[in-house]
Amino acid sequence: MEEQAFVIALVGVLGIGAQWLAWRTGWPAIVLMLAAGFLAGPVFGLFDPETAFGELLEPMVAIGVALILFEGGLNLDLRELRHAGDGVWRLVLFGVPIGWLLGSLAGYYVAGLVWPVAILFGGILVVTGPTVVLPLLRQATIQPRPAATLKWEAIVNDPIGALCAVIAYEYFRLTAETPDATVIEIVPPMIIAVLLAGGIGYAAARLVAWSFPRGVIPEYLKAPVLLTLVVGVFVLSNAIEHEAGLMAVTVMGVALANMNVTSLRSIHHFKENIALILVSGIFIVLSASLDFEELSYFNWRFGLFLLALLFLVRPLTILTSLLFSSVPWNERLFLAWIAPRGIVMVAVSGLFALRLSELGYADGEVLIGLSFAVVVATIVAHGFTVDLVARWLGVKGTSRPGLLIVGSTPWTIALAQEMHSLKTPVMIVDSSWQRLAPARRAGLPYYHGEILNEATEHNLDLTPFQVLVAATENEAYNTLVCNEFAYEIGRDTVYQLGEAASDDDRHAIPPSLRGRALFESGFGVADVNERQAQGWIFRKTRLSDEFKFEDARELLPESGHLLLLLRKDGTLRFFTHASRPEPRPGDTVVSFTPPKSRTADERARDNERGTQTA
Repeated sequence: MEEQAFVIALVGVLGIGAQWLAWRTGWPAIVLMLAAGFLAGPVFGLFDPETAFGELLEPMVAIGVALILFEGGLNLDLRELRHAGDGVWRLVLFGVPIGWLLGSLAGYYVAGLVWPVAILFGGILVVTGPTVVLPLLRQATIQPRPAATLKWEAIVNDPIGALCAVIAYEYFRLTAETPDATVIEIVPPMIIAVLLAGGIGYAAARLVAWSFPRGVIPEYLKAPVLLTLVVGVFVLSNAIEHEAGLMAVTVMGVALANMNVTSLRSIHHFKENIALILVSGIFIVLSASLDFEELSYFNWRFGLFLLALLFLVRPLTILTSLLFSSVPWNERLFLAWIAPRGIVMVAVSGLFALRLSELGYADGEVLIGLSFAVVVATIVAHGFTVDLVARWLGVKGTSRPGLLIVGSTPWTIALAQEMHSLKTPVMIVDSSWQRLAPARRAGLPYYHGEILNEATEHNLDLTPFQVLVAATENEAYNTLVCNEFAYEIGRDTVYQLGEAASDDDRHAIPPSLRGRALFESGFGVADVNERQAQGWIFRKTRLSDEFKFEDARELLPESGHLLLLLRKDGTLRFFTHASRPEPRPGDTVVSFTPPKSRTADERARDNERGTQTA
């Protein structure tokens, strides 16, 4: 009991610690989690998951993978297929059989596996995995279309790859019992089982879509009921056919994501947190389960197999599947390189390694070590090069942190123009076409729509924007916007203008719901609008080793106010009533000052120049 509690606590510390370290360093999180689990398990022997959890380990990992695939399915919006659909369908219809064939050939001729093991492993190699693809996309900031293609391929092909392995295993198991058995005896029942599992997943999604909005389930039970239902669908579908549960939960997630169930928004962040914890924990547990005996099978042929997988199997699969498609060549080449493998591949490989050994195939024992080698090789190769390759091929999205401004007013338009001149990506959002007219005339990027509308999540790509400023005329609305986006963008990077002048308004809005208040003085909407009408302007000052922040502060008019610091890398740091960023050489200080205002030192220098001229 105490040992299991220690293992659970250690897995949590290592998994979340690796995620935090990845956030701080910019390294791929999956690489750090694999390294942490390998060091804790085989290297230092801190714990052995199989000893700690015994027979519960396999179902724990299986249910964790099911929940991850369901959460990934909830991120798939069918409207994305308007732009990425051609590539996605080709990668599913053509990419799966081509990838299976090429992977099997590489396994037999390069790795030296016997045909049954090579064919089964080739089916597993079809998967890429949302647990590794989605973090890579967040890390590298890829353009929407190739990013959507990779995301859809990862989530849709995960259960398909597992089912390919099931088909191969069932065929070899049946031929071992009945030598004259054929594929026809296996594939049709498998297809029927998969369709039935997909129907169960869709029915479960319809049940949620009907019951949640009608109040059948109370708010505090929605998340537990949904998670329990996902696990139930997975277990029931697996009882029909091995690994069919993965297809069922994926269908359930995708169907639910496209049924416009507004009440799911309340548990959006909960499911994301659950998925993050599961990804961290499963990677730690699986990498800690390795032992050096499994790694001892690794030889030079396996090294060549990894190279063939990276430079032959994946590129040929993608380029062949996308022949005569509308996908541009630079995106095809990018897709041909990026294919990291993840949890599903390791979990399915571990499952079938034991079953193949029971059928008498000696090479089945090498699948666990080889699958981990594939995961490590692909994650390291793609994780550390995705940014560079994306930049080379021109599929890199906006890399500088962007500023999302909610509310089109004279003050926000002036702010957007100033930040636009500093090469900061800016977007002004407003529900009024008329209020957006000045932004359109100024040539500023804008979005006409309600920022809180669920459709905005699909129509407006929020990925480039790491800072939000809510500055409409309505203080309560600004607070609502900041509170809504605090979980997505970050509580410390959502801002609004200061408290309203009215005491009634001030006490009406709890401070815990508000965004960070702009300006050290806590200017409100009325304050900035009044000063904007008086002709106040934004000014920028570049700091250096010679011209320090104190010098810039001295030149600031007494009535002027500091707004933000713009770092060299584009990071925005605002001066607020609660915090002041630390200025550095190379930073640009943006301030809000009266027009044509001059300090005493400036006037003295002007007078001195006038005297010298005379």
